[in-house]
Amino acid sequence: MSNFINRSQSRSMVVSRHGIVATEHPLASQAGATVLAQGGHAVDAAIAANAVMGLVCPMMCGIGGDLFAIVWERNGRPQGLNASGWSPAGLTPQFLKSRNLDSMPQSGVHSITVPGAVSGWALLRERFGRKSFSDLLAPSIKMGDEGFPVAEVTAAEWSNAEAFLRSDPGAAKVFLPAGRPVRLGEIFVNRELASSYRHIADRGRDGFYTGDVARRMAGYVQQRGGTMNGADLAEFNAEWVTPISTMYRGWEVFEIPPNGAGIAALMMLNILEQFPMGEYGHSSVAALHTMIEAKKLAYADMQRYVADPHFAAVPVKALLAKDFARERAALIAPAASVSVSPAEVPVHAGDTVYLSVVDRDGNMVSFIQSNFASFGSGIVPDGTGFALQNRGALFTLDPSHPNVLAPRKRPLHTIIPAFMQNDESRIAFGIMGGWNQSQAHAQFVSNVVDHQMNIQAALEAPRFTKLTFEGVDVMVERRIPDNVRFGLAAKGHQVEVAGDFTTAVGGGQAVMRNLSTEVNYGASDPRKDGAAVPEPVHSLEPKN
Repeated sequence: MSNFINRSQSRSMVVSRHGIVATEHPLASQAGATVLAQGGHAVDAAIAANAVMGLVCPMMCGIGGDLFAIVWERNGRPQGLNASGWSPAGLTPQFLKSRNLDSMPQSGVHSITVPGAVSGWALLRERFGRKSFSDLLAPSIKMGDEGFPVAEVTAAEWSNAEAFLRSDPGAAKVFLPAGRPVRLGEIFVNRELASSYRHIADRGRDGFYTGDVARRMAGYVQQRGGTMNGADLAEFNAEWVTPISTMYRGWEVFEIPPNGAGIAALMMLNILEQFPMGEYGHSSVAALHTMIEAKKLAYADMQRYVADPHFAAVPVKALLAKDFARERAALIAPAASVSVSPAEVPVHAGDTVYLSVVDRDGNMVSFIQSNFASFGSGIVPDGTGFALQNRGALFTLDPSHPNVLAPRKRPLHTIIPAFMQNDESRIAFGIMGGWNQSQAHAQFVSNVVDHQMNIQAALEAPRFTKLTFEGVDVMVERRIPDNVRFGLAAKGHQVEVAGDFTTAVGGGQAVMRNLSTEVNYGASDPRKDGAAVPEPVHSLEPKN
């Protein structure tokens, strides 16, 4: 018996001296790994994989949505990309009021913001890429024309969206091709998306934001009573940003700055640093209670202050100060808090896919892309093959709030790529899932740092999620022991038990680079259909 290996993780990490691509679908990982084998940069592989994800997992992502990325190249600092689109110039609180709307629509034509993903692809390729758009989009174009078999989790998500897809003629035409959702193992063909990809392959960014695809998007939105027009599309550009970071027990953890919500993960970690999380043990009452309460505090401050920094002054430095974290940590009581108020800080002037890549040279990208809710706004312009996002749902109409809707403004954003480093290691990681993301990031980091888990075990470990901002409700996976759940209930938490591996706590991917050995590691979350796929060595091009 002593010769047996006992462990709690279900699969091993992928280990390679060459590149690794970790995504939520094996076909996407395979496409990215092939690009690496052809000499592509990590960013090239990420774009190719993302294009396939937009085809094979259309409810979660696509070129109708937004994109954020963190890129790390050897001996440098992480670089951030914010490719979140702005609201149309005509979408104002006054316009919505004229339509008898007194709150932000959560779906439909008035929830649409300009898609940022393709502008993000263009900036990433321009700075780091080695391959043409024609090369990068070739796999997804071929699969769009010829079709692919639908995977398990994707089929279930497709079925759940049936009634929603019927609400828009364009959506029903593309995504209910036989008058119903596509089922597990059935072949889905999307030649309209392949056509949209061809426009991008031929003309790059302009193939999406001007020309035929743009005319189809703007025309369909306006036909449905929306405001987005050709100028809103043509004049939008993604932008490079400097990631924000905090130190957590010797690891520097990076997130994208506001308008992204990643600052909440860093605030959570700063609060957790005030407690002996390693001594508490993983999935203990003390550890989970502390993390749940830290989540409430960090999210209250994030919701109060985060907005588009082009329109509002966001007190990032104050929110990330260690003294501020100590003040917030002191508010964590033995019992669950019913409500948490945001701190007074001086202000000076759903659904998503995540993927990560490391290439043979050690370049890394942490990459997240989303429609927001399943199939986004539910609006699919004729002839395009993709849904437009509903990211505008995250604006508020409260005129006193920094995140109030305004023309060509970006809303508070849930999707967040992450990166962490110490002297020996670099880890590009992310966990998708709306408001789940920041709290899931903090749990992953704690798993790696406090509990010395490898990246696969850190992704697989049971998680909690609290998707509401008030109250004592919390969802935990069934693998958290009964005595721990009873202990949380005794502290006042209302514990909902989900499945062993529920998508409610998000699905993640991670890649890691050991700087001294130059060995790469990959991990993929069993909560999704994905895989970490190594670069095929037999087809490697000679190294420059």
